[in-house]
Amino acid sequence: MIRPLLIKGGRIISPIQGIDETNDLIISDGKILELSNGQASPSSSDYDVLNAEGLIVCPGFIDFHCHLREPGFEEKETISSGNQAAASGGFTTICCMPNTSPPLDNRAAIDYVKKVAATEGVIRTLPIGCISRGREGKELAEMGELVQAGAIAFSDDGQPLKNSRLMRQAMEYSLAFSLPIIDHCEDTTLSEDGLMNEGIIATRLGLCGIPAAAEESIVARDLALAHLTGAQLHIAHITTEGSVELIRRAKEKGVRVTTEVTPHHLTLTEEKVIGYDTNAKVNPPLRTRRDIIALVQGLKEGVIDIIATDHAPHTENDKLSEFATAPFGISGLETALGSLMSLVHAGELTLAILITKLTSEPAKIIGNKYGKLGTLEVDTSAEVTIFDPNREWIVDTSDFASKGKNTPLNGKKLKGKVMATIYQGKLVYKDSSITLKEKQRKA
Repeated sequence: MIRPLLIKGGRIISPIQGIDETNDLIISDGKILELSNGQASPSSSDYDVLNAEGLIVCPGFIDFHCHLREPGFEEKETISSGNQAAASGGFTTICCMPNTSPPLDNRAAIDYVKKVAATEGVIRTLPIGCISRGREGKELAEMGELVQAGAIAFSDDGQPLKNSRLMRQAMEYSLAFSLPIIDHCEDTTLSEDGLMNEGIIATRLGLCGIPAAAEESIVARDLALAHLTGAQLHIAHITTEGSVELIRRAKEKGVRVTTEVTPHHLTLTEEKVIGYDTNAKVNPPLRTRRDIIALVQGLKEGVIDIIATDHAPHTENDKLSEFATAPFGISGLETALGSLMSLVHAGELTLAILITKLTSEPAKIIGNKYGKLGTLEVDTSAEVTIFDPNREWIVDTSDFASKGKNTPLNGKKLKGKVMATIYQGKLVYKDSSITLKEKQRKA
């Protein structure tokens, strides 16, 4: 039985409801029971009490793009460890990409992820199915079968779909299911052998660069195909000023497109690669300060719809190699909020916009199949994130719940920390410094 919970005295922010006020939040039977000013609250003796004074209380974060590695690469991450890392980062729903082994291109693979998540996970885990069989880009996967099994979208992420005709077919088929096609936009003929952003730093380091055009050319292709077919397109992890402008124009024309940006592309530049830090090697690569300015502006204008982590865990041995041979990827679930709060503290984003991009906007893309997500409405599932916007902490990867310790932020000070995460009324993560008074119950 889930204990009833009184979250007391927090600043409750739920942008989709227009709420920003100091209040108590009451949870019972796994649902939001009431928002109360304290005067009408039930006796605290009837509830466990979590003291949230000075903290932000908001809907649970939703990550539309992460990699859990299981099945096939359990040494990097498992569904269980990824769930724990996500809960530590304030996420109550995560959507996992299909680049596993075997890939999520059939019912059995989707069923496996759902079964393990149900038995070993602590939050909602939603699988994304492949666009093509084996992620080989040669023929479509059985998209109808994947939908029936529970896939919430289609992607060959990690492997761009090169064949434009096949992408058109995928978009046309997706119309029958009203689910998005997600593409990793990369022209590999331009990015081949590339290791970081193409520019003066790459030249100085003697590293082959990945030009902005490698991303933007496929963004343009996909937008044209989405306009042609009327399909719902979601563009993953955009990084360049040019991509933002292409998407802005497409939206003005009525193209059904959403897009995401990651915390690391919003806060880190290509300069992080100086010193050949393999933990800063990510695809698409870290870009320039000018690109970051455009990405932040895109968030504020609504051109960029959501923030997603693209959590890509690797083993320590994976990254302990020469820069050229190290794999791409950053482990990002547990540092997401702290990284993003730097934008709020700098005055570049408002707290309301940040919370919206992590909650109600990704909920819109997922839809209502799993109930109302991204809200604190009464009688909805109690999925809540509590964080301290001013808490300073040092990133220590040895404390990560994720198996992936690969982040360029290790040892860095961040300001803004998740203090508790509640999923369906259950406390699935709590920082040791937060106070929880449990009601005394009879044996």
